Amino acid sequence: MTHHISANTGICGLIGDPVEHSISPAIHNAAFKKSGLDYIYLPFRVTSENLPGAITALRSLDLRGLNVTIPHKVAVMPLLDEIDAVAKNIGAVNTIVNNNGHLTGYNTDAAGFLKSLVKRDIDPSGKKVVILGAGGVARAISFALTEQKAEIEILNRSGSPEPAEKLAANLSKHSKSKIRAAELSEPNLKRALKQADILINATSVGMSPNTDNSLVPPELLKPDMVVYDVVYNPQKTRLLADAEKAGAVVIGGLDMLIWQGALAFELWTGVEAPLDTMTDMAVKLLNKSA
Repeated sequence: MTHHISANTGICGLIGDPVEHSISPAIHNAAFKKSGLDYIYLPFRVTSENLPGAITALRSLDLRGLNVTIPHKVAVMPLLDEIDAVAKNIGAVNTIVNNNGHLTGYNTDAAGFLKSLVKRDIDPSGKKVVILGAGGVARAISFALTEQKAEIEILNRSGSPEPAEKLAANLSKHSKSKIRAAELSEPNLKRALKQADILINATSVGMSPNTDNSLVPPELLKPDMVVYDVVYNPQKTRLLADAEKAGAVVIGGLDMLIWQGALAFELWTGVEAPLDTMTDMAVKLLNKSA
């Protein structure tokens, strides 16, 4: 049956700049349909200068909630009424829930990342983890890992080691885990990966159209390692293809995309997300764009 949109339809959406390439609308709308929910999800391109206006509109139009993507995940925080403890610690919000005008910010990236490990029976507790990158996704992932008592080293490729050091210092305040930060150089990578149980690419390197790029020389990858790439387009990045050849366990970014989306879906609707439907739709879209 077709979905009749009415005054009672719950409206959710995505704010960011750009949003044209996002596959979230299709994933969420498929999930609403599958669950028989009277909801719709729309992408809204919002520039930085229009962000305060967009949050005012969220209240005045009584939208149910929003996902927040680049570049608004940090800037949106002071505009909300309440920030969930996890989002506060990470310093970024990716999901907003509107309860009668009271706006709460959440971050489902951290829990989404952990779910994707747990689903594969990977327990990060006590493991040595190397994270490439120190941006928003790296922040969420490293927070989730230190909560699970993993030892982490953050390698950052920008000219200055400052973002990685700042992130490590921030994490150390909340955690007793061993946390290091260093520049992403070949010697540092080599040293860090000698002992690593889990390697995570939390940068956009390898993302379509630059699918031949990887930050890790293949000879540093080992069979007893888990290699996780947050990039989901392509589904198998150069890093994951190299890791597979090396006999490592590989996880692509689609898992995290689906899980963080599912957790947002549950915050808005109170209904368990149909993971299979969301995954099928994502795979269909990614195969179409490949």
